Amino acid sequence: MRLALYEPDIPQNTGTMLRLAAALRIGVDIIEPCGFLLDDRRLRRAGMDYLDQVSMTRHDSWTAYAAGRAAPGSGRLLLLTTAGDIPYCGFRYAPDDTIMVGRESAGVPDAVHEAVDARLCIPMAPGARSLNVALAAAMTLGEALRQTGGFEKIGAAT
Repeated sequence: MRLALYEPDIPQNTGTMLRLAAALRIGVDIIEPCGFLLDDRRLRRAGMDYLDQVSMTRHDSWTAYAAGRAAPGSGRLLLLTTAGDIPYCGFRYAPDDTIMVGRESAGVPDAVHEAVDARLCIPMAPGARSLNVALAAAMTLGEALRQTGGFEKIGAAT
């Protein structure tokens, strides 16, 4: 299981997701450009001392990231989006899936929407537009790990 961040623009959210990934032993792909420097103090504050424990790969662009995913065994790319057509809790996850979140300010462009294997959404009350990207990532990763036995692999009680 991996988490991909498409051109993140808020360092606090990125720090929170990196901390989440470190705690759950999830690899992270950061697709640049970011809207901040990756050594930003706000990222460090949110990520705390977990940042040194996360397995993170930086990619110069969407094109570079997509080219790397062309290798066999890359698993499916699942986009978490308000424009998704499959509720995240009704999706059947696999251990080699990558869950991608978009930019906080703009999501992902149409080309990325078209390149993913599935577009997942979080059902919300009428009138609610979206959730914080870090919360959405945590909810979805939690369900994916529950389904695939990922919590047992990290030694967490279930």
